[in-house]
Amino acid sequence: MNQEQLDKVSQGKGFIAALDQSGGSTPKALKLYGIEESAYKGDAEMYGLVHAMRTRIVTSPSFDGRRVLGAILFEATMDRQIDGVDSAEYLWKHKQVVPFLKVDKGLANEADGVQLMKPMPELDALLARAAGKGVFGTKMRSVVNGANEKGIAAVLDQQFAVGQQILNAGLMPILEPEVSIGAADKEQAEALLKKGFIERLNALPSATKVMLKLTIPTVDGFYRELVAHPQVVRVVALSGGYERDEANARLMRNPGIIASFSRALTEGLSAQQSDADFNAALDVAIESIYRASIS
Repeated sequence: MNQEQLDKVSQGKGFIAALDQSGGSTPKALKLYGIEESAYKGDAEMYGLVHAMRTRIVTSPSFDGRRVLGAILFEATMDRQIDGVDSAEYLWKHKQVVPFLKVDKGLANEADGVQLMKPMPELDALLARAAGKGVFGTKMRSVVNGANEKGIAAVLDQQFAVGQQILNAGLMPILEPEVSIGAADKEQAEALLKKGFIERLNALPSATKVMLKLTIPTVDGFYRELVAHPQVVRVVALSGGYERDEANARLMRNPGIIASFSRALTEGLSAQQSDADFNAALDVAIESIYRASIS
């Protein structure tokens, strides 16, 4: 594991950009960017357009390691190039932004109030390829839709098991059991999640470290024990569907947690903007998320 990148992720001031829209979320991301589904045919054209969007973000002068600590990539982005350089290599060498990779293959059907990750039979091969391309860490998403103790335990067991597989490959796992912001019993679900996290983190060997990506909690400061836990490198927050201003405001009430926003980061960006307007809008977004992350 790259020590310089680990130091930046664990101690740096800033946030992690989530540029990993994939599958069913890509058409929505493109539509928000001003590209309708009628503008492309098939997955190849769709992923070409979203890579162009991500390239525009990453190559912008507003995007660099002064405020952005890391960026999470979709597998197809990792396999493409930015300005003739492999995407992960470009992020680190040209922007000093630590590259991460989304490794999950989507969600299984809901059971016991949660959605586990689908099986990942080719994960070891993907991790080896990612390590060879200079990727530092990974992230993987499950979803908690309610305060179901059995379901939440299953989510955490799966996250920690796959996390160990990722650690064995020499990469840093970001465990992401997202609690839906629409859950009627969100606060109770978060209590079960925190309890389960602490139990499993306490059982880890002292040398084993992980990162966590969590929905901003209902109760301000609720995850402070996770932020301070010796096995946790960093706790980052997903925007979860909140608009940027609300996500930032909620984040600022949770010291020690930094952003890892997707939709909230790209809010206000458009394919139709001039480069000057695009860069200015991105700068506003990055600065606001940066300020919320270091408050």
